[in-house]
Amino acid sequence: MGDRIFIGGADMDGEGTPNDAQTLLLNRANRHGIVAGATGTGKTVTLQILAEGFANEGVPVFCADVKGDLSGICVSGSPEHKLHPKLISRAEKIGFEDYGYGATPTVFWDVFGEKGHPVRTTISDMGPLLLSRLMDLSETQEGVLTVAFEYADDEGMLLLDLKDLRKLLNHMSDKEVRNAISREYGNVATASLGAIQRRLLVLEREGAEQFFGEPALNLKDFMRTTRDGRGVVNVLDSTTLINSPRLYSTFLLWLLSQLFEELPEIGDPDKPKMVFFFDEAHLLFNEAPRALLEKIEQVVRLIRSKGIGVFFVTQNPRDLPDSVLAQLGNRIQHALRAYTPAERKGVKAAAQSFRENPSFDAEEVITDLGVGEALVSTLDEKGAPGVVQRTLIRPPSSRLGPATDEERKAEMQNSPVLGLYDEAIDRESAHEILLKREEEAAEAAEKLAREEEKAAAELEKKKAREKKKKKTTTRRRSTRMTTTERAVNTATRTIARDITKYVLRGIFGGRVR
Repeated sequence: MGDRIFIGGADMDGEGTPNDAQTLLLNRANRHGIVAGATGTGKTVTLQILAEGFANEGVPVFCADVKGDLSGICVSGSPEHKLHPKLISRAEKIGFEDYGYGATPTVFWDVFGEKGHPVRTTISDMGPLLLSRLMDLSETQEGVLTVAFEYADDEGMLLLDLKDLRKLLNHMSDKEVRNAISREYGNVATASLGAIQRRLLVLEREGAEQFFGEPALNLKDFMRTTRDGRGVVNVLDSTTLINSPRLYSTFLLWLLSQLFEELPEIGDPDKPKMVFFFDEAHLLFNEAPRALLEKIEQVVRLIRSKGIGVFFVTQNPRDLPDSVLAQLGNRIQHALRAYTPAERKGVKAAAQSFRENPSFDAEEVITDLGVGEALVSTLDEKGAPGVVQRTLIRPPSSRLGPATDEERKAEMQNSPVLGLYDEAIDRESAHEILLKREEEAAEAAEKLAREEEKAAAELEKKKAREKKKKKTTTRRRSTRMTTTERAVNTATRTIARDITKYVLRGIFGGRVR
């Protein structure tokens, strides 16, 4: 349609007119939106037809496939499909004359690398705030983690994967290192370091180890168009990831944050540079600390100036904070159930968020909507919300249902990012640097020990020589005679007396008395 996406229309058999067609203006798509409704009311199909519409107008799309149904967007619909008669009937009812089948260019991604190309980021890129959210850390523990990041930056150590962070925390646990860091950056408690290390073990068990590392995702690979000018739909397989809801929501928030930080300001473009669908959006806000909620609100409010449109997909608008809900100009509300007082209150709040249509009571209609029906209100050329309309959502041109494993593999083999992310890279980072330092310290300690041992041996030899020398000198200077010496002296004196007597007798001729 050139400047807009056809969403659906009223029943043309008598209840509606051509003016009842509901469209989404491309130059207002960066004002964000919401697709809400109870389970089984058609939210996934609405997401699919919006993704198709944006892609056909040259806008790249990112969406999470929580149930696996969205994978069929890469395959053309077919007259052989069992729902073909209903799809054709729906197109005729709403006056969708250009309806036909066709596949949408798709790239599959998967954090675990099983049903799509691996998608990774580094610990440094995630940052301490989002990582604290991922590990469910307390405010004090988050402060210690922030100190760890600062220390790593100052020491020139890259934090790429979980083993880098684990090694850094072990290094900081050393008493001398911890005391030095505490003096420089603030107090680092041993208990906080231990708590963070325990949370790292939980992350590893949830499979987060595969998410952190290199090659890290280049956002340009999410913003591709084909040679014929169509936007590529990036489908993140989340059938396994959704079992780790904190990892799922943190990853999507990280992706939004990266888009916000890296893209330049462009104001309000003729069409978005990219559209981002956040399925199961309530997981983003569950038990989120105030600092994180403020970051989410800031990103949603400011990212539209980067040309990015964000659509939250959730069961009830109440799942989103009012500060975020107030920024969502385009609204598609599927049926809600109202069995309890709380649910009836939610229905009333959803109805009051629309610009009133005098033809019907929105609060009453919300509970009467059938599958594939919705209340739709989009922004007009002036940016004002349109009057809410009861709308039959148009049928998708791609397959209504999941792609087969063979079809998914074939799509991956023809992917423009084939080979870019499939093999992990482990370059020198904090783990290797600290391990090298420890080895060098161990070698230095061993060398010092050998030198000390050698010096001690030399000292012992010197003492032994001095002791021996002292004993020898003492023997030479002694005035005491040994037994042999006394015997010899006695014998000598006796012989001398006898000789003297003999001589005297010879001289005097007689005995001397």
